[in-house]
Amino acid sequence: MVEMVVSMAIGPLVSMLRDKASNYLLDQYNVMEGMEEQHKILKRKLPAILDIITYAEEQATAHMEGAKVWLQELKTMAYEANEVFDEFKYEALRREAKSNGHYRKLGFDVIKLFPTHNRVEFRRRMGIKLCRILRDIEALIADMQAFGFKYQPQPQPSVSKQWRQTDYVIIDPQEIAMRSRDKEKKNIVDILLGQASNPDLVVVPIVGIGGIGKTTLAQLIYNEPQVQKHFQLLLWITFDVNSLAKSS
Repeated sequence: MVEMVVSMAIGPLVSMLRDKASNYLLDQYNVMEGMEEQHKILKRKLPAILDIITYAEEQATAHMEGAKVWLQELKTMAYEANEVFDEFKYEALRREAKSNGHYRKLGFDVIKLFPTHNRVEFRRRMGIKLCRILRDIEALIADMQAFGFKYQPQPQPSVSKQWRQTDYVIIDPQEIAMRSRDKEKKNIVDILLGQASNPDLVVVPIVGIGGIGKTTLAQLIYNEPQVQKHFQLLLWITFDVNSLAKSS
């Protein structure tokens, strides 16, 4: 039963990767420049893996050791690939913000949820990561064919409450944020601790469009042991920005 629970979450994880790889922002802001062919191959191969996941899960439940190992390797690849495409998305959002003039409007230093601004270095670094993902996918597909995995329709996530709970437990957004935003968290923590003795009020804004993890990152920083230990008073405040804007 535990094996079934572990494997069931892999389908949504790979579906999430497929959706991220197809995000229109990647093309609109040309973040895949120099990697277009690899991007096209990845988008073509992911549906082939999704087609056979249900069958692979059934084989793993029937104690087929090869299927269990294959699913675990698929899960590892999907986690890593999701993080890579998070980086592509954040770079696209950075370029979008810059093109819309948000940097100039802010008028102060901002900690951003974005990778490096050097496009050449970004393309080199991300190209290496993308090629590694494709290599893993090619190996998974070769094994998939060797095992004779067959197409079976995937269960709909909304059919069962148990499915939704399983998906949440295995694909924990907080866990993904902790793994993929560790560098940004460390940068902000270092700034806060470095400015702790400053008599002037220090404000460190975290900016970005809705849904990219600003609140989650702030929570990780707030709960960071170094921050909890260093500051005598910590206060978490939530407010409605729209209400404030109307009243001003």
